[in-house]
Amino acid sequence: MSLLGNHEKQLLLALARRALTTAVRNRESLKNLPNDEALQRPGGAFVTLHHRGRLRGCVGQLPSKDTLAEVVAHCSKSAALEDPRFEEVRAAELPGIKIELSVLSVPVDVNLEQIEPGKHGLIVSCGWKRGVLLPQVAGQFHWNAQQFLEETCAKADLARDAWKDPATRVQAFTAEVFSEADFPATP
Repeated sequence: MSLLGNHEKQLLLALARRALTTAVRNRESLKNLPNDEALQRPGGAFVTLHHRGRLRGCVGQLPSKDTLAEVVAHCSKSAALEDPRFEEVRAAELPGIKIELSVLSVPVDVNLEQIEPGKHGLIVSCGWKRGVLLPQVAGQFHWNAQQFLEETCAKADLARDAWKDPATRVQAFTAEVFSEADFPATP
């Protein structure tokens, strides 16, 4: 069941686009965020940037006290300028950047048997180490629940079987995933 209607999804995508453009062109954070009620609730999200079909940046924030609008604006800027895996997005790339948003549910503690690859994203944490993988990652690589859990441990820079350790916390969340391609511009 969708928590966001098409109107809210389009508002979030437009917000992400404006934040991306402002960050790349002006090196600034976006001001004047939309005040739509659905975007003012606390939330978490990941902003994924693609250029020519390839990953160009992805930054997210787990649900917190920040509003969904604040999170999307911040993560859009960070995905463009601060993802350590990539060089900063250049202004010339902006027309070719495609934005995908993953709006996250509140994470809950789970065990291996409760994980549904493709439906759940995972958070594995132990001490100061934490790894997060979105639900679409397991589907992309055709991982079963254990493989998905092991890969999330590896992302946290933990041993692949760290999920078996009682000191390791395993949480799952769902994500409402949508992109600019879902809402083609009307001529």
